[in-house]
Parts: sequence; C-alpha cells; structure tokens
Amino acid sequence: MSVFLPAITSILAFVFALALLDQWRDRRRGYQLVWAIGMTWFGIASGCEAIAAAAGWSEPLYRLWYLTGAVWTAGWLGLGTAFLLGRTRFGYAFALCLFLAGLFTFLLRTRPEYANAGLAPLAYFLVAGLLALAVAVETYFQNDRWPLLAAVAVVGATLLSTVLTATATLASPGYAVDPATGQPIATLFPAELRLLTPFLNITGAFSLLLGAIFSTYVFMPKRRVLAYSLDPEQSGDAFLFNLAISVVAFPVNFVASLPGAIRALATGRVHSRVPATILIALGAFVATAGDTLNRFGITSPFELAKLVAVVLLFVGFLVSIEVFREYRLPFTGIVLGGQRAERVPAPRDDGDEPAAVVPDPLARP
Repeated sequence: MSVFLPAITSILAFVFALALLDQWRDRRRGYQLVWAIGMTWFGIASGCEAIAAAAGWSEPLYRLWYLTGAVWTAGWLGLGTAFLLGRTRFGYAFALCLFLAGLFTFLLRTRPEYANAGLAPLAYFLVAGLLALAVAVETYFQNDRWPLLAAVAVVGATLLSTVLTATATLASPGYAVDPATGQPIATLFPAELRLLTPFLNITGAFSLLLGAIFSTYVFMPKRRVLAYSLDPEQSGDAFLFNLAISVVAFPVNFVASLPGAIRALATGRVHSRVPATILIALGAFVATAGDTLNRFGITSPFELAKLVAVVLLFVGFLVSIEVFREYRLPFTGIVLGGQRAERVPAPRDDGDEPAAVVPDPLARP
C-alpha cells in the first residue's frame, strides 16, 4: 500500500493535468493552465513518494518531493482559482488569504525550529501585506488584473524556494522520514525555506476552499439573513462598514441557504456548479488536513488523504462546466461526451454581491 496509494494518486494527478492542459489548448483560459501546472506538481510529488516507497529515498528525490509537494502544489491550485474568479470581488477573499498567510508565517518565528530564520519571517509578512493591500485596491476599482498580483506572490515564492532548495545543505543521509510510518518530513531544510510552506499553502489552500464556497453560493438558491453590499459607488465609510460585516454576513447567509440548496439538489433544480464546487471544497479541505497533520508529526493518514483529495478535486472539476464543456481524448478531436447547457445567472442589484459579478467562464472571446 505504501507504493500503491501514491502511485495511483500520481497517475490521477497527471491524467487530470493533461485534461486541463488540453482544455486550455482549446479555450485558452488562464485558470486551466495554472491548474494544470498545480496538478503536475501534485503528480510529481506523489510520484516521488511512490518511487521512494519502492526503492528508497535519496537526496535529489527528497528535494524534488519537498519543492513540488510541500511548497508548490497548493499555491498554484489556489492561483488557478484566483484566475477563474478574477472578474469577481473574490479578490477581497484572496487578499485576506495572503495577509493571513504572511501573518501566520511571521508568528511562527517564535517557535524553536525557526529560530535561525533571521529576517525572513518579517520580510515574508511585509511582502504578503503589501500584495494583499494591492489586490484589495485593484478589486475595489473592479480591475480584473488583480490575479496578476496574486501570480507575483506565487511565482516569486516558487522561484525563491527553488534557489533556497538548490543551495540548502542537508545533513546526512540527505533526507528525513518519520521512523514510525516512513513518510517524508521536512525537518532537514533551513528555516527560511520551511517558512515558505505556510506562506504558499495557507494562501493556496484557503483560496481553493473559499473559491469553491464562493462559487457554490453564487449558484445556489439563497436566503439572505444579513444584507450587505460591496458596491464601490457607495461612500467610503459605508463601504468599509459593509466590507467588515461581510465577513460575518456571507457565512451566515451561506449556512441559511443550505436547506433550500439541498432540496433543489434532490429535485434536480440546482446548477451543476453547486455539487461540483462542493466536491472541490471537500478535496481542498482533505488535502489541507493531511498536510497539516503531516506538519505536526501525524503522518499515517498522509498518503490516503492525498488520494482522496485528488479524486474529489478531479470529480468536482469533471462535473463543473467551468472547466469541461465536453470530454474528449486529450489532444485529439475524439469527443467522448458533453455537458448539458446551463444558464449563468444574470446580474442583479439586490445586495447579493456574488451573483452580481460572476462572469460566464465558458463564453468564447
């Protein structure tokens, strides 16, 4: 099982990446390419684990596993969600994810294992704070270029982690595993590199999770218990007040709308993106939970969590018309099936901010 689980996870991730790349080749949507990159990292990391389970760890394999799995995967998947929702006010949520990632990274500096990180925690926090502010400002002015700022954060962290990993000196034998489960752990890497893990993982995982919840709410029948508006035309003090209460109003309205959404789902009267994005949210949660447990030394569920996560994500994306309008053999014209046409909700001006800003991601340029 130590070989089988990561091998199956790797194969599924690569198949998923190829399907996304094929869709990007046909429709040229940026989020499809970014997700394909993220799933490629997922497949490489799981492949490293399968090879190591069969033949043993080595230092190059350990470095590659850490970069692609522990550092890059979540950040790139979350960036794909940013590009998908780039024409919406989801930018506020992404800005919050960035800020919290920077803050958490800064707070970790007090832990003994990060005592040698130097100024890295402060630098990461300042960069995250500035980028979060820039994303929020761009979102306020309804500028759909804010995902490019998100890309600066993810690509910058990717390049920095590459340099730090390549130049890190690892104690013999050049890798570290949990003695009880044999799962890889990151204890050999320097503190400034390990601090990039929460920076990218918190931003990426929460972006993927919150983006799925956001999309679910857009297309589900709604019950508005608390009203709010993020219309930039309102006065500055009114906007800041509404922005503050939206942190509470959105989850309250979401929970209040769930019974109606469940009834609509049971009778087939709900948009396909609702079950799709629920599956994506569950996949993001399972992947994050597995990585978090691994970080705190609980490594036994790590491989199973990754397999369950990639299955949930793959099925969720397959169901969603946001990604697949038709199923075909990748890089061929052989169509295996299609999706039913569904109407994207028309914009409305009733205080329900998400429904008023969601684009039709299937519309061709």
